[in-house]
Amino acid sequence: MDDESTKATIEVVGLRKRFGPRQALDGMTFTVRPGRVTGFVGPNGAGKSTTMRVILGLDAPDEGRALVGGVPYRTLRRPLRQLGALLDAAALQPSRTARNHLLWLAHSQGVPARRVDEVIEQAGLGTAARRRAGGFSLGMRQRLGIAAALLGDPPVVMLDEPFNGLDPDGIVWMRGFLASLAREGRAVLVSSHLMGELEDTADHLVVIGRGRVVADTGVAELLAATSGGRVTLRTSAPPRATEVLRGAGATVLVTGPGTLGVTGLTDEETVALLARNGVPFSQVSAHRATLEEAYMELTRDAVEYRGVPAGEATR
Repeated sequence: MDDESTKATIEVVGLRKRFGPRQALDGMTFTVRPGRVTGFVGPNGAGKSTTMRVILGLDAPDEGRALVGGVPYRTLRRPLRQLGALLDAAALQPSRTARNHLLWLAHSQGVPARRVDEVIEQAGLGTAARRRAGGFSLGMRQRLGIAAALLGDPPVVMLDEPFNGLDPDGIVWMRGFLASLAREGRAVLVSSHLMGELEDTADHLVVIGRGRVVADTGVAELLAATSGGRVTLRTSAPPRATEVLRGAGATVLVTGPGTLGVTGLTDEETVALLARNGVPFSQVSAHRATLEEAYMELTRDAVEYRGVPAGEATR
């Protein structure tokens, strides 16, 4: 990797961190590369926040290292010029206007004042720039935090739950915004619990559980693997269809009224088999897993805090 591409990376290598009896990080290792949006996901308590705090030098690891552009974040003289981060949208002085908040940050990093107006427009805050930040909604604070993260025009951007508090228009804007950052060649790390948003946004996914990496893979590859060649069949004759399909070696499960899940045959093979045996059907389609399905399968054994249905809780 050349010097320029190294600048736009986050490298996490063998991070271990214990808080009292709890092992928060247990060998965490992954790389966030330039030119793509990397989703960072895992159950509550998996270690996402601790990892991001270690990257920013806010927590020190017991073992391992986290590098931004090839060096520890704490060694950067102008850190906002290398990594722009949003971890807590409430981390601001409420009596300051949005513009003054950004001007203060810009001055601390040697960033010219004209850049403040640029990021205000980029984050969609033009009409609210002179309002006090303390009166902002969560969605507006998110936008202000993103503007702050972009002040130094950094090659690396790290955002924690950036979709929180955004209205539908804001969510659409955020998707396009993250994609545009990646197209510019930046390395973008996004922590989120909203699998549907990441499915439409992320190119790559790092899934963690109990302080370790469970999966480090492309989103398209993960969805293809989770789909597993399954076929969804809708038929008015489920018993007959099941008999014919099982006779051909397929595995068949009832997934709903008049709906069967089929594995072991492609959708084309299923259609041909049903037609040949005179079994009526209204739909045969290859199953496409959602990112939420893939995530649930990967983290099934890594959930630390699990609730129970309300009825069971009272028994």
